[in-house]
Amino acid sequence: MQQRSIVRIGVPLAVAALALSACGSRGDSGTTGGGTGGSASKTVKIGVIAPLSGDLSALGKGIQHSVELAVKQANDTNAIPGWKISVEAVDDEGKAEVGKNGATKLASDDQVIGVVGNLNSSVSQQTQPVFSSAKITQISPANTNPSLTKGADTASPKRAYPTYFRTCTTDAVQGPFAAQYLISKGIMKVATIHDKKTYGQGLVDAFSAEFKKGGGTIVAAETINPDESNYQAVVSKVAPSAPQAVYYGGEFPQAGPLSQQMKNAGLNVPLMGGDGIFDPKYIDLAGANATNDLSTSVGAPTDSTPAGKKFLSEYQAAGYADPSAAYGGYSYDAATAIITAMKATLASASDVKSAREATTAAVGKVSFDGVTGKVAFDQFGDTTSKILTVYKVTGGKWAADKTDEFK
Repeated sequence: MQQRSIVRIGVPLAVAALALSACGSRGDSGTTGGGTGGSASKTVKIGVIAPLSGDLSALGKGIQHSVELAVKQANDTNAIPGWKISVEAVDDEGKAEVGKNGATKLASDDQVIGVVGNLNSSVSQQTQPVFSSAKITQISPANTNPSLTKGADTASPKRAYPTYFRTCTTDAVQGPFAAQYLISKGIMKVATIHDKKTYGQGLVDAFSAEFKKGGGTIVAAETINPDESNYQAVVSKVAPSAPQAVYYGGEFPQAGPLSQQMKNAGLNVPLMGGDGIFDPKYIDLAGANATNDLSTSVGAPTDSTPAGKKFLSEYQAAGYADPSAAYGGYSYDAATAIITAMKATLASASDVKSAREATTAAVGKVSFDGVTGKVAFDQFGDTTSKILTVYKVTGGKWAADKTDEFK
């Protein structure tokens, strides 16, 4: 995703103990900052582009505030002498065209050197070329569709946009990880449903290939219209195939009602999805029927590692009104990667725009222990970390069931 509240050996963090107003938060969009920046005389901006309104806003605001925390700490420690870093947040609403317009706005600002976002893979498809043309580094904390880094031809992968990176692993790993998990539980007959979007379809394709490779059978393959809320038609098509589970490619606003309607129709099997459904709101929408439903998410649970606990503690101390959610740690690490690169590229730069290209090159070489584990990128811009977690709905909450490295 994404979205992608989902799911570590950290870099030193400064203690964030100031209130929200001191962190420079201004809500859904606008320039934000934090810290004094010492005697900084020049300003450089890190953009955030994510859904800051609508169904996915909790994830988007978690992304925004996590970047703000990284920036505040960098300013407080005068990480880049002579420069103050600020955050420019733009709401993409989780929509491709809105995202493209937002990317154009950020790209036209000569003080923007890098951007953290987008949340949705389908939106990044539209923003990638905009940022690439402006030579602005883009790091997504949540995009999982493999084509964003390797192109549509998986047999001959080719990196189309050298400015694009991501701190989360991809559906090429997440889908197969889910397939292996179900097979290990003796589930060999699965129906698949996806929402026809880039993320959902790619996730189901990757899952299906691995599931069949492991000896499983896809007994039905259906799609839904994400703009609808009544899924009885697709449930009636899937139920006669008697699946042991349903694997869904898409996000929680549709997956929750789908799970509820499945169970109400007598199809009492687990619904499993990717990080797009790993959100407390999924359980709210599915209700009691959500028990034993499953989700994969990138990385280990944030609160399961010392670095993750430290990040969550400092995030809470900063006083943000919204939780860091699924992608907070990945967003913090993305911002840290950009800041790490800027330490070298802005040292002798007279302006931001002239340092953009060098910053992209420097991001490609970063390597540090972050909130989410080792932060480094391969030749395609993908994270080198392949740790994932399967979560199960237990007692009305998502609970980690298995964390492992995909092999």
